[in-house]
Amino acid sequence: MPQHERAPSSWPWPYPRWQRWLIELVSLAVILGLLALAVTTVRDSLRAQQIASGFGFLQREAGFAIAETPIAYSPADSYARALAVGLVNTVRVSLPALFGATVLGVLLAVALRSAQPLARRGARVYVECFRNTPLLLQLFLWYALLTTLLPPPRQAWQPLAAVFVSNRGLYLPVPLEPGPWLWALAVAVASLIAALRLRGRLLHTRRRGRLLAPLALFALPVLATLWLGGASAGLSQPVLRGFNFVGGTVLTPEFAALGLGLTLYSASYIAEIVRGGIDAVPAGQREAALAVGLTPVQALRLVLLPQAVRVALPPYAGQALSLIKNSSLAVAIGYPDLLSIASTTINQTGQAIEGIAIVMAAYLSVNLAVAGLIALWGRGR
Repeated sequence: MPQHERAPSSWPWPYPRWQRWLIELVSLAVILGLLALAVTTVRDSLRAQQIASGFGFLQREAGFAIAETPIAYSPADSYARALAVGLVNTVRVSLPALFGATVLGVLLAVALRSAQPLARRGARVYVECFRNTPLLLQLFLWYALLTTLLPPPRQAWQPLAAVFVSNRGLYLPVPLEPGPWLWALAVAVASLIAALRLRGRLLHTRRRGRLLAPLALFALPVLATLWLGGASAGLSQPVLRGFNFVGGTVLTPEFAALGLGLTLYSASYIAEIVRGGIDAVPAGQREAALAVGLTPVQALRLVLLPQAVRVALPPYAGQALSLIKNSSLAVAIGYPDLLSIASTTINQTGQAIEGIAIVMAAYLSVNLAVAGLIALWGRGR
């Protein structure tokens, strides 16, 4: 009669189950005890130095101005409002930089796999140069170029009507009533996602009119939102008065330098991630795609890249989170991000532990949200 061998235990010692549970409970108790000891020590130290603790300071008046305020803010507002402005500034520069780095990284990855020596070597030089120099030095470089090479406001460039470029920033016209336009932007994003999914199904079924239906699905909700919201055609245009522009909106050199630096730096890493994903696809896949009549571009878009995404998605998610965390270097060039405003808050209130805890919680929340969206997109493929 055959004897069944017992499966090897994953535990390093041949202890009974109750002893394993006991060891785990003791380990947990030790960890909790160390945490309690740390909290007690910090509390006693703060009391000895007569430093207040808690988050009540968030309701006090901030008393300092912020250079860039995408949401309403004045020095009379609370510290909580000031930190909210910093969080919005962090997200406002991180998400466009992530999108730009992704697009540029994919293009560089394709160039790295190109049969053209010039494109392949140029992409390799780009990747090695940007990947092997510190991001902080790149931010200093872009900020210095933007503030020294561009003209002053009185000699500002005007590439388009009501658009001005100077060393104070890029001045653009904005709607007088932004509310309906913001709703239209949200509807446009949702409609674009639905239109792309519809277009993919129509292409799969080879139905006629596959371009008109997605276009209507994208355009009609946006136009309806603007009409129902009563969007005004009036614009607030920048006008030169004295030594600077008034009216419209401005993208400051600090914002541009940070966004450009994050985009170009992260694109070099994303390029290598995508290239590795493409190399992981068996060579026979490309040969089979070419054998059935697909062009090299079609083979890349329809066969290679969809399979490369499965391999490249986990490291890409890590790089996306690194980009968001690297945005904290904004303090070096004067961009008022979350860390910069939190530092000012800590200096004024002395609530260092609470301030750092708020910053950590904010970055953790943003990173978890981005990681969740990337994972959700990966499961849907």
